[in-house]
Amino acid sequence: MIDGLTPSIFEQAVDDRRTPALAALADRGTYRRAVSTFPSLTPVCLSSIATGAHPDVHHIPHLVWFHRGERRLVEYGSSLGAIVAAGTRRSIRDTIFELTASHLNHEAPTVFETLDDAGLVTATVNFTCYRGRVPHRPTLPGLTRAVLGPRRFFFYNLFESDVTGAPLSVRRRAAGTIDAYAAAVGRWLVTRDGFDFLLYYLSDYDYASHAHGPDGAGDALVRVDAAVGELLRAAGGVDAFLDRYAVVVCADHGQTKIERAVALESAYADLALFRRSGLARPDVAVAASNRAGQVYRLPGCPEDVRQLAERLDDEPAAEVVLFLEDGDGVARREREELRFRPGWTSGDASILGHPAGLERAWAALRNPNAGDVLVSAAPGWEFVDLGGRHHVGGGSHGSLAAGDSLVPMLAVGLSPPPEGIVGVAPLVLSHFGAHARPLAAA
Repeated sequence: MIDGLTPSIFEQAVDDRRTPALAALADRGTYRRAVSTFPSLTPVCLSSIATGAHPDVHHIPHLVWFHRGERRLVEYGSSLGAIVAAGTRRSIRDTIFELTASHLNHEAPTVFETLDDAGLVTATVNFTCYRGRVPHRPTLPGLTRAVLGPRRFFFYNLFESDVTGAPLSVRRRAAGTIDAYAAAVGRWLVTRDGFDFLLYYLSDYDYASHAHGPDGAGDALVRVDAAVGELLRAAGGVDAFLDRYAVVVCADHGQTKIERAVALESAYADLALFRRSGLARPDVAVAASNRAGQVYRLPGCPEDVRQLAERLDDEPAAEVVLFLEDGDGVARREREELRFRPGWTSGDASILGHPAGLERAWAALRNPNAGDVLVSAAPGWEFVDLGGRHHVGGGSHGSLAAGDSLVPMLAVGLSPPPEGIVGVAPLVLSHFGAHARPLAAA
């Protein structure tokens, strides 16, 4: 899984053979463009890949969200500034531990849990939605909290189920050291045929694309290809590798170019805004970063949910505003409305004319941890995060728009490739003849 890779960049790189490992796999597989989830942000997407479900089932709503039960903001790492603003220790715990231990719905089994239960050897490298059945303790002295992960579990040197000799992962992120760590672990695993299922997560391309834009991250994609090539070489070449393994190559979301940024909370400046500390009775909590935002109506707010949504009618950064009303989903765009629920719409369907727009918007609204108002950003716009950071001049993602939401999907030895990232886990389970318990939306 290559974080943030767009279909057009993948297709061009494969066609011009700039990425020989990916091209070799593409030559032998079946390809399509597939759809992400919404918001198309990494924690939401990785949870959808791991569980085979949208956020109404797995309950991870965003990179940043308001925890109603604990009355606090959860921040998974929009930026260093956002982590500091939300509380550094708390944010680190949320990202490393709580996302899978308590925030991810326990009624939504991961692909690791289901395959572990079937007696198969699961493995992953650097994948944040990692919940499995095997306990692992941290490698760092002084840290004692164990987590449940796959049988073979490697997470940025913090958790390492085996001694592989891989280098320190966080030395120089911009130079690709995190993917270099993944490549060393992957080579060790393939050399030993050490897994039945491996989720091999490469994140450095997304980091480069945020900084330079999707069209300016070519060097990072070459490094990604080298990390994929390490797996192939460890098996003795692409054909020897494919004699042993079936493969899915995909991304979690795309990225689009960012030209302008705005603070979503500015639309609510005359209300009492939730902060990390201070007001005892705030009216709203605003959680936004990248190209998606959420507004939580808190008890005692003088405005209802519709009024909070309509405040964004004149906000140019808000392309589509979503909320629930009388059991229906409502999507507002340029003061026009579409009402919808599964199998039914009333109004201008083009308001949600995005890839799988109705399905993804409904699932996002039905997530019990989501805001009361959800916002999908307009082209070229981004919402600043808690620390005031943005990616103007670079790339970003999170919205319903096709550029953020379409991903490459290549299947080799499996057919057909799934239509969306929620189809990856079911495809894997079907390949192994394993079956997860039925999932139910909230």
